[in-house]
Amino acid sequence: MTTPRKRRADRRGDLIEAARRAMVLHGTDGVQIKQVAAEAGLTSGAVLYHYSDLQDLLIDAHHAGMERFYELRVKRIAEVADPAEKLVVTVRSGLPDGPDDTDVRLLCELGGAAGRNRVYAALLTTLYDRQVSMYQTILEQGAAQGVFTLTEATLPIARNLVALEDAYGYRIVARHPTLGVAEAEELILSYARGVTGHPLTA
Repeated sequence: MTTPRKRRADRRGDLIEAARRAMVLHGTDGVQIKQVAAEAGLTSGAVLYHYSDLQDLLIDAHHAGMERFYELRVKRIAEVADPAEKLVVTVRSGLPDGPDDTDVRLLCELGGAAGRNRVYAALLTTLYDRQVSMYQTILEQGAAQGVFTLTEATLPIARNLVALEDAYGYRIVARHPTLGVAEAEELILSYARGVTGHPLTA
């Protein structure tokens, strides 16, 4: 039997998804409570019952999208033993599924608002630092096992890998006519091959 607590959690989850859709349509800065309510099929009052502050809802919505690019990736590569395979899987999972990828579009929206909103800036900084650390761990494991022959320290390599993910992800959701997911993956792996001394077969 469904408990009231579970029903409330489910409703908040529905509102987070509605907020994500509304932010894609109207922008992080421009979204209003009535637009989230419309996406959820509710009244503004019903939304406010679960989230008294729209900003709290928008932050939860951004957190939900960010989980994919750190927590879920860490769990996924934890099941992979080979550092080279870990690196390929990590690169691939950091890119959009395509130009309509909601999570990446929301990250782009968040990036645009970060200069005006300290909370959003902090969220992006935390995500970036975690992703860099994730790549560093893979690189260090590969070097320790003799799988990688690194051309420089792990920190600049990891930072460049995350920067390439971000740049190509943006271009994909911006619908660049000659840059798709496969092309972006190969470009990032080309850089990674050069700095790891490994063929990194995709």
